[in-house]
Amino acid sequence: MYLLYSLTLALLFVILLPYFAYKSINTSKYLANLFERLGYLPNELKSDGRPTLWLHAVSVGEALAAIPLVNALRSRYPDHRIVVSTTTVTGQAVARSRITSADAFGYFPFDWRFSASRTIELINPQIVVLMESELWPNFLWLCEQKAIPVLVANGRISDRSFQRGRRLRFLTKPILAKVSHFAMQSETDAERARLLGAPAYRVSVCGNVKYDLEAIRAETKSDEQMLLLESILDPGEGPLLIAGSTVDGEEELVLRSFEALRQSPGLTKTRLLIAPRHPDRFEKVAQLLEASGLRFIRRSTAAEMSRAIVAPSPEVILLDSIGELSRLFRFASVVFIGGSLFPRGGHNILEPALHARAIVVGPYMDNFRDITATFLRNDALVQLHSGPTAGLAEELAFKLKGILVDPEYATRLGLNAQNTIEAGRGATRRLVSLVETLIVRAGTSN
Repeated sequence: MYLLYSLTLALLFVILLPYFAYKSINTSKYLANLFERLGYLPNELKSDGRPTLWLHAVSVGEALAAIPLVNALRSRYPDHRIVVSTTTVTGQAVARSRITSADAFGYFPFDWRFSASRTIELINPQIVVLMESELWPNFLWLCEQKAIPVLVANGRISDRSFQRGRRLRFLTKPILAKVSHFAMQSETDAERARLLGAPAYRVSVCGNVKYDLEAIRAETKSDEQMLLLESILDPGEGPLLIAGSTVDGEEELVLRSFEALRQSPGLTKTRLLIAPRHPDRFEKVAQLLEASGLRFIRRSTAAEMSRAIVAPSPEVILLDSIGELSRLFRFASVVFIGGSLFPRGGHNILEPALHARAIVVGPYMDNFRDITATFLRNDALVQLHSGPTAGLAEELAFKLKGILVDPEYATRLGLNAQNTIEAGRGATRRLVSLVETLIVRAGTSN
């Protein structure tokens, strides 16, 4: 089975090679980390003799979720080396900027035996922690052969992954058997892991580590441009709508809603900060704003930022940067979280909740179904109900207006969101306990 899998992986790589080449030439998206993913690691990732904890976070969401866990592991294992890997370039950028307790950062290897084996040998981990359930057969097989425990932390299984996995259970069961323990976010996720073939005694519910995130404080070190941006966002200039982690197609709807808001009595000075999820879309969104006729500035352009202080205040700020959105939520009057107007699974609502902000999401929050359900139960979230083609912009404008014209309602939503986070804390402590147990068990067996 592993041979067939490796051959299939190689065939797919060959088929997709023209695409990878095109992307590499135009964006350097894959070329920059190609050799590292083949197992040729920079010196910072190679073992220095200390016991190593290796934590893998696929992309931005997992990297952010890993912050409290890495901090707790650093506190529990001060003499260990902590390595954090990602799969995506944006995830790597966020990990390097936000995870301050790690010793080294790199990319996860391609799942061929030669590349995975070389990476494992050079990093030499005492344990591997996989955030949220990305499982690679050859990598897991090699960890089992080398007696390296693997913990799936903050595990979740989406509806789509579960349905696909049930049809292919004969393939998923032997893969899941290679994992030492599954620490799942909810009982639903735990039951799904068991139904897909994970041994029941290796599955537990630990809660969602994202509840253990801490808000980025106002006194966090800022560069001159960030201080300038924060002064532009001062709430005295008028209500601020933040549209965070937007995806293709959502910006047009957000802009329609924003322009409708500004036509309402008392909301004519409303401003918008828009933060696209993927950096490769910054330019496209800038062109969209240019065509809209709205006064806007780009965070990345120093001259535009400087002019905004003396010129008429911009109506829209395009946050074309990585890793800065979290600290700006505190300026918002209301926050819309993207990836949710179309069937894209939604994005994390917890960071604006940490700042007690009123939050609005679209109808599609499948990747955060339990968090969304909890927030809705606690009157801590507003969710739209229109389908992907029916009145989304109009409903979004209506919901946003209802919050902006009623400060008491906005405050209640924000405080309920913040209290919901406080009630959900504790997953990190349970995960650290599991790491301790697996390390001790592996040491005893060796």
